[in-house]
Amino acid sequence: MKLTLLLCFIISSCGLATTRPKTEMSYAQAAFMAAKESGADVHASTLYRKAEDYYLKAKSAYRRKYFNKAQEYALLSKKYSEQAEYSAIRKKALEGNPE
Repeated sequence: MKLTLLLCFIISSCGLATTRPKTEMSYAQAAFMAAKESGADVHASTLYRKAEDYYLKAKSAYRRKYFNKAQEYALLSKKYSEQAEYSAIRKKALEGNPE
């Protein structure tokens, strides 16, 4: 009886140790939307596509409750989104196109 109770406790506590990466997902979404609004899909398409790919992977992993993978993908998406946004803004500035 005690062994069964202990086993149930151990199994249930494993699920409690993993936290949902809500902030990482939020930051990734915000960065991705900012990159999109800056025209990164046109001016920095390679970086934008990487950001989009990782963002979609993060959302999929989150839905499947693979929170560690979701966090990893969200951080990568944020990184590439920020690079794409910066690159797009820089290219537009160098071209003399303020929009």
